[in-house]
Amino acid sequence: MKIAGVEISNPDKILYPKRRISKLEIVQYYHDIADKMLPYLKDRPLTLQRFPDGISKQGFYQKNAADYFPDYIKTVEIPTEEGSNTQVYCNTQKSLVYLANQGVISFHTWVAKRDKLDKPDKLVFDLDPSDKDFEKVKEAAKIVGDFLRKKDIEPNLMTTGQNGLHVWYKIYRTKTFDQIREEVKDMADELANSHPDLLTTEVRKNKRGNKIFVDYLRNSYAQTSICPYSLRPNEQAGIATPISWNDLNDLKSSDQFRL
Repeated sequence: MKIAGVEISNPDKILYPKRRISKLEIVQYYHDIADKMLPYLKDRPLTLQRFPDGISKQGFYQKNAADYFPDYIKTVEIPTEEGSNTQVYCNTQKSLVYLANQGVISFHTWVAKRDKLDKPDKLVFDLDPSDKDFEKVKEAAKIVGDFLRKKDIEPNLMTTGQNGLHVWYKIYRTKTFDQIREEVKDMADELANSHPDLLTTEVRKNKRGNKIFVDYLRNSYAQTSICPYSLRPNEQAGIATPISWNDLNDLKSSDQFRL
């Protein structure tokens, strides 16, 4: 069986045991969602979260491209302190289908593109809850959205498909990660200081209490965030989904949108 010119191996293998979702269904999903997902993937180095034996088994994160990946899987050299990584980027439906067939469940993208690895074009605030009260996450998102609008920034909103919400916005690629680090930290601190009962920038989980962690640390070189329309490795088969701000009030959970 071929999809988008890719031979699908073990199509009947169950990758989500609780919902009995097969590899074929996952590959078909990524094939069908490609037109919406590829603009968010385009030219961004990826960290691939793979579960070749299903989400009930131990998965792994893959940064370096495998030697056996075909030529149409494009890569970019990433300078690191230790040398370099050869990471995948995904600009075509065929590449997306191939990676899904390799057991990639989740696609994590850089906030910079391959031609300017040191200059981000988007910034992300990941609102990470400390408990299961999703109403607090929604309240936090409204606060962050209003905060950014007062700074003449147009914020975007996305469910993560797991627990939290992402508020993100586009920027011009004029500053390096080093140059924006303090700026982003200052904004997160301002938010936390203005709403100390709800928000925190405390990195250590055991010191957050029941507050929402405003995670600004993803806005750093080589850090990633979940790509819009990516599946997540949870029993619900949640999907990270862009939503409008008008949708926020009716949102019941971060994994409300599922396969």
